[in-house]
This record gives sequence, C-alpha cells and structure tokens, in this order.
Amino acid sequence: MAAKKRKSSRRSAKPRAEQFAGSVVESGQKIWLAGLGAYERARKEGPKMFNLLVSQGKSLRGQAAAAADQALKTVRAQADATASQAAGKWDKLEQVFEDRVAKAVHKLGVMTGKDVDALARQVADLNATVRSMMGGAKKAAPSKKRKASKKKRTAKAKK
Repeated sequence: MAAKKRKSSRRSAKPRAEQFAGSVVESGQKIWLAGLGAYERARKEGPKMFNLLVSQGKSLRGQAAAAADQALKTVRAQADATASQAAGKWDKLEQVFEDRVAKAVHKLGVMTGKDVDALARQVADLNATVRSMMGGAKKAAPSKKRKASKKKRTAKAKK
C-alpha cells in the first residue's frame, strides 16, 4: 500500500505542475493584454492629457508668478521700512553729536560761524561810521604786500 501511495502522489504532482504552468501562462497573457490596452489608451488620450497638463502648468505659472511678486513686494516694503528707521536713528544720532560738539566748542570759547559773521558786520558798521566822521576822507589805502626776501645761500647750498 505504501507503494501505491507513492505512485499516486507522482501522478497527482504532474497535473498540478501543468495546472500551475497554465495559470502562469494565462496570467502572463492577461498582463500582456493589459499593457497593450494601457498603451492604446495612452496613445489615444496622450495628446489630450498633454494639452491638459500644459494648460494646468500655465495656470500654475501665473499663480506662482503672482505669489513671487507679492513676496517681493512684501520684502521690499520691509526693507524700505527698516531703511527709513535706520536713517531716522542716524539723523537723531547726528543731531546729538552736533549738539555736543557745539556745546564743547562754546565752552572752549571758540567762535562759531555765526559769531564771525556778526563780528564782520560790526566791523563794517564801524568802518562806515569812521568814514562818515572823517568827513569823506580818502578811503584807506590797501596795505602793500611785502616781497619775500631772498634767502642767503650758504657755502654748502652753492655746491
């Protein structure tokens, strides 16, 4: 009996292998046919899909450009605001510095430009008063410039 069982298992193994091979071939054919169907569908719908993707790309490009422009405007506005704040701080710092320098110059007794201008006006007024008191006397002659004297050459310089 044991021998018969062995024979029957050999006989049943052969049809199982054939069944398996048949199912593999059938699956392969189905996969092949599915691939052909996909190829045909892509060939028919490919141009439509391509055109659809191009139009979607154009739409997205416009949206992306608008978003980029908005971001650029925001960054520029922030940069301008920061620059104006910095300029305001520098102006304030410059004014503080000028005030302190003016205070220090005043404490040292150095005349400012305004003081010199006021003094020049006073001198001009005094000159006019003196001329009128002298009764139309000649105007003061300008002082003559002195000529530079020649330097004496020493024996070493002559060589």
